[in-house]
Amino acid sequence: MADTLVLGLGNILLGDEGVGVRVVERLLELYEFPEGVRVMDGGTLGLDLLPYVEEASRLLVIDAVQARKPPGTLVRMEGDEIPVFLDASKVSPHQEGLQDLLAVAVLKGYLPDEVVFWGAQIEALGVGLELSEPVAAQVDALGQMVLGELARWGVNPLKKADRPSRPAR
Repeated sequence: MADTLVLGLGNILLGDEGVGVRVVERLLELYEFPEGVRVMDGGTLGLDLLPYVEEASRLLVIDAVQARKPPGTLVRMEGDEIPVFLDASKVSPHQEGLQDLLAVAVLKGYLPDEVVFWGAQIEALGVGLELSEPVAAQVDALGQMVLGELARWGVNPLKKADRPSRPAR
C-alpha cells in the first residue's frame, strides 16, 4: 500500500503529451523514494489506475496541460481546482481519462485526502518520442516542483548519488 502516489500520465508516442511520464522517469532515475511512496508511470491507463488511487491518501498527478499559456508554462492545481466531473474546461489532452479516474474515486468514496496536479503547457501534439524544446526544458523544473510538494507532505527522497554506500565485504 502506498500512502503517497506520484502518477505521471501521458502518451510518450505523442511528443509533449508524454511530459508526465518523462518527469516520472527522471525522478526514478535520480531518486530513491521511501517506503509508502509509489512513483509510477500511469501512461494512458485511465480507470485501470483506480486501485492505486484508492489506496493512496495523497495523490500527485503530473501531466501535459492545454491551458492557452505559453509552451512550457508550469501549472499547479489542487483539490477543487482540479476539474473532477465533466465540465467545459479541458486542462490535459486526455483529461477525460483523468476526470473519469477522479470522478469514480469520488463516487466510491476513495478520493485521496490531498490531490495536487502539476503540468506543463504543451507546444504541439504530434507523433514522435521527443518533447518540444520548451517542454523538454521544463522536465527538471517540473520534477523540482514535484519534490517540493513531496517535501511539504514530509516525503524526502534520497538522491541516488547521495545515498550512503555499503562497505565492501
